[in-house]
Amino acid sequence: MSASVLNALPPLPQTDADWAVYFLYCANDTFYCGITNRPLKRWQAHYAGKGARYTRMYPPLEMRLICRNITKAAAARCEYRLKRLKSSDKAVLWQLLENYLP
Repeated sequence: MSASVLNALPPLPQTDADWAVYFLYCANDTFYCGITNRPLKRWQAHYAGKGARYTRMYPPLEMRLICRNITKAAAARCEYRLKRLKSSDKAVLWQLLENYLP
């Protein structure tokens, strides 16, 4: 992974907060990034076509968590920076993450 991808992520506070940042790989070979405090329930909503407009148009195929147990503010900052990454950097990051779903 390139250093620029790692530098794009904000430092994450060590708290007992319950927010997470997730990546979805969609049917059109793109990535969708979001935040949630219930990852499994959010996946189910996206998968059922009840999530974001983007995932209704391009259904998600897989989900991976970037980080979890952070504050909502930290999750929003991380999401903002991830959305600004180049597609190629998102693909590299995707390869380094483990599949969240069983």
